[in-house]
Amino acid sequence: MGTINKNEFEYDAVVIGSGHAGSEACLALARLNKKTLLTTLNLDSIAFLACNPSIGGTAKGQLAGEIDALGGEMGKNADKSLLQIRVLNSGKGPAVQSLRAQVDKVVYHNEMKKTIERQPNLDVLQGEVAKILTENKKVVGIKTAMGETFKCKAVVVATGVYLNSKIIIGDFEKYTGPNGFEASTKLTNSLINLGHKIRRFKTGTPARVDGKSIDYSKFELQPGDDSIQGFSHFKNNSFNEPSNSYFNNTLFNQNDINSNCSRIDNKTNTLNRVPCYLGYTSTAMHDLIRENIDRAPLYSGRIHGIGPRYCPSIEDKIMRFADKERHQLFLEPESANTDEVYVQGISSSMPCDIQRKMYRLIPGFENVKIMRYAYAIEYDCIDALDLKNNLESKIISGLFFAGQINGTSGYEEAAAQGIMAGINAERYIDNLTPVVLGRDQAYIGVLIDDLTTKDIVEPYRMMTSRAEHRLILRQDNCDIRLTKIGHDIGLIDDETHSKFCEKLSIIDKVNNELNVIYSPKKLEKLFIENNENLPKNGLTLHECIKRNNLDIFKIKNHFNLFENVNNDILEYVNTEIKYEGYIRQEKELIDKMKSIENITLPEIEYKNLSGLRLEARQKLDKFKPSTLGQAKRIDGVSPSDINVLLVYLKLKGII
Repeated sequence: MGTINKNEFEYDAVVIGSGHAGSEACLALARLNKKTLLTTLNLDSIAFLACNPSIGGTAKGQLAGEIDALGGEMGKNADKSLLQIRVLNSGKGPAVQSLRAQVDKVVYHNEMKKTIERQPNLDVLQGEVAKILTENKKVVGIKTAMGETFKCKAVVVATGVYLNSKIIIGDFEKYTGPNGFEASTKLTNSLINLGHKIRRFKTGTPARVDGKSIDYSKFELQPGDDSIQGFSHFKNNSFNEPSNSYFNNTLFNQNDINSNCSRIDNKTNTLNRVPCYLGYTSTAMHDLIRENIDRAPLYSGRIHGIGPRYCPSIEDKIMRFADKERHQLFLEPESANTDEVYVQGISSSMPCDIQRKMYRLIPGFENVKIMRYAYAIEYDCIDALDLKNNLESKIISGLFFAGQINGTSGYEEAAAQGIMAGINAERYIDNLTPVVLGRDQAYIGVLIDDLTTKDIVEPYRMMTSRAEHRLILRQDNCDIRLTKIGHDIGLIDDETHSKFCEKLSIIDKVNNELNVIYSPKKLEKLFIENNENLPKNGLTLHECIKRNNLDIFKIKNHFNLFENVNNDILEYVNTEIKYEGYIRQEKELIDKMKSIENITLPEIEYKNLSGLRLEARQKLDKFKPSTLGQAKRIDGVSPSDINVLLVYLKLKGII
């Protein structure tokens, strides 16, 4: 008869939830040599793409790139499961350009599950966590619904939308998680008993339809972009060679895809063989929804959770924007091995009979067959103001939170919090200084700073407009900004870091070549061909790139330079030169702000601090900012209040 080893029930850390936040958190902890247990309601929900089958998007692409640069998995996994990839906002400046990929949701789940299962120091257990165990306001373990107790020093709560989650379709309601997965019904009470405030948020998803029932001739083809390498800077172990495409090295070959996907257009780029399609709603569809708006749970009072402002349901769009005759929608393949198509832009909670009618009023959907109905989902989340800027609870030491439990919306936002929570849980265990990224370092820094300093009253979505330093937080420089930090933390290994240093060396060599002065004679043909005024004196190629009609690629082709240099590196150098003046100004502003940004605030009785306005006292007492920079960004705290704090800190000898 076997015996139970007590060590089986002792871990350094436990991660609750296996979505995108939980996946990154458990991998970070395990890779940082912490014995980790990942608990999940269902092993089949690991890294499950419950909503749209895509990674990236505006600002979200930067998050995925930053996760990769720190040593996370999302970017690598997206590249493994790639169906199509493109750059959004390519016609605009580099500050707002972002990668967005359609991924195979089956492959994405399988690859992440395989990565997690094969990760040393990491165990996986299917089961519901019912209680977080504490002693003297410190985490000491967790207890499952089946009565098992696991000791640990830190817990990361990454429960996504599963806490008391409820699906709503018309009059139909059911307490369940996304896609029919089980809901978590016990942990909310444990969080409340620990002192955390609970909110009720809502999100939703559109129907999935049968691709064979779509008339694609009435939709506009949306192919992927040529020569896009993907999110990960490291997957190829070389910065000089283009990365291999997904179809060259993963589960499916082209014959598999052609036979299983009716949406294939063989004329599209070999790196992007599964196209998406653009379509529009119709006035007839709008009229149907208006006529039945009393049956919409959002308007009948059945839905109580607060939904995302920037991703409204179709019924909400039609009622809020009554002047719009049509709204965009996109058809996105769910997988190369299914005919299910995701109808982005038409999320809804209307009754089934209305859904059937309204979808068939979309041009091209006249005979469409719904395979999965659209639904709304309500769920519990915490007030993220109860968190420090390292995502640790202000109430319970060693308790970290990441993802939609913090009131965010989106896979990328969740994964970004997950890797940071995992990193900081490890550092808590080892009594090390937390890693906190600044708003000038990463979109991750903007995201977490916003969550922990602003009163989030609706699901938070990352956008480029939220990042005041977005010109230097671009998609193309995620690794330049964060790889050293990832290496210092221990998530980027020495070999990968060496390859990164090789990239920096190549960039230096390119810049050195661009700083060679060329005579007007040598530049004459180049300038004439590109309608530029001939220079009177010699110029460096660096100076030439600043001309409106010239760029590094024209110079490369004209002078036969940089033949073995990856185009991504050349694009990065080109952007740095084109926007050199603006980037310099931005960095000067950042340096000026840093003089007060990182001043640490001690525990202060703000209510008793004379000189502060009443509103500022109340807000500062509520938020309890960690730094003066955080205090400065709190709504209701004025510049004069910051001056009062500066005087107080000087009197106390802190600055």
